[in-house]
Amino acid sequence: MDPTWPFPDPIDAPVITLERILRGESAVLLATHDEDDGWWQFLDGEQVFEEDGVIVKLGEILQFDPSLAELADLPVGWHAWRPGPADPWQRAEGEPHSNREP
Repeated sequence: MDPTWPFPDPIDAPVITLERILRGESAVLLATHDEDDGWWQFLDGEQVFEEDGVIVKLGEILQFDPSLAELADLPVGWHAWRPGPADPWQRAEGEPHSNREP
């Protein structure tokens, strides 16, 4: 394993994100580290339908948005959010209460 890799999950771990994020139409503003399966979700905080989701590798989403490395220590069962891509991440235990945290 690469000693510079920040996540405890492998670089090729599958994660969920959105097609609109990959197209550059939205930024990652909400991340969840799911309690039930340990999967990561990197979302934009807007309403999401199942058909919007795509699976990519953790290393790919980190190349797309290197700031996500700041979340490498986010525990399973927690989520993080930020108002904009240049803003600092805020963290809380549990599922997000809404699409955007207060």
